Amino acid sequence: MCERKLGLALGSGGAKGFAHIGVLAALTDYGIPVHAVAGSSMGGLVGAVYAMGTSPRMLRGLAISLKRRHWLDFTVPKMGLIQGARVEQLIGLLTRNGTFDDTVIPLAVVATDLIRRQLVVFRSGNIAQAVRASISIPGVFVPVVRDGAVYVDGGVLQRVPVAAAWELGCDVVLGVDVGVTPVGTVPKSIMDVIMQSLEMMQEQVCGEVNSGSSLTITPEVTHIGTGQFTRAAEAIEIGYAATVERIDEIKRLLQPVQSLG
Repeated sequence: MCERKLGLALGSGGAKGFAHIGVLAALTDYGIPVHAVAGSSMGGLVGAVYAMGTSPRMLRGLAISLKRRHWLDFTVPKMGLIQGARVEQLIGLLTRNGTFDDTVIPLAVVATDLIRRQLVVFRSGNIAQAVRASISIPGVFVPVVRDGAVYVDGGVLQRVPVAAAWELGCDVVLGVDVGVTPVGTVPKSIMDVIMQSLEMMQEQVCGEVNSGSSLTITPEVTHIGTGQFTRAAEAIEIGYAATVERIDEIKRLLQPVQSLG
């Protein structure tokens, strides 16, 4: 019998993305191993720290203790409100300044290159630099300019990086979409305005965001604002509950297949 490998595609969504930690915690508690992870924006950040061997329990503690001063460094607006150096230092600390070769499980982080107008999938190099590029919400974070490219949030072109997860060699890909905002939702911050605008563009241009995943979990975090990072504990619990509801389906997808050998 051959074990089927599970890959996660963790989507963008700002503070809503703390729900990814709940997903990881539920999979751990129910004995379901994760063999690879691909992440976009906040999903890239959570996925990167997890891929370096940090437990969901530790991730939860880090998320809850995170303060705005740890990652905010406002700048004179030109290409973004937040310079991003401080958050990159934080990510470097959380990932031990590691490279993609240092991860416990395969990792992919997606960003968008404005110059070439295409999605870029990072699989090598410094993890913190890749995540910093992936979280660069247009208008909020100053873009990452490097190697002839101008990188912004991976969610601009791929909110849930399903294709990148499949490319990591998995048999089953579980998508986690935290970026769904119901019609009629009133934005409460500049981040909400930008993220809801990106959602609309994606849905109009790309159609079904989560197409291609074996199964998609959509935690009900629509009431949490994109910039409400103090609501981490709430988002984590919602992600946990949403995953528990689908545990039986996930287990069925992962049932071993008979080896032809």
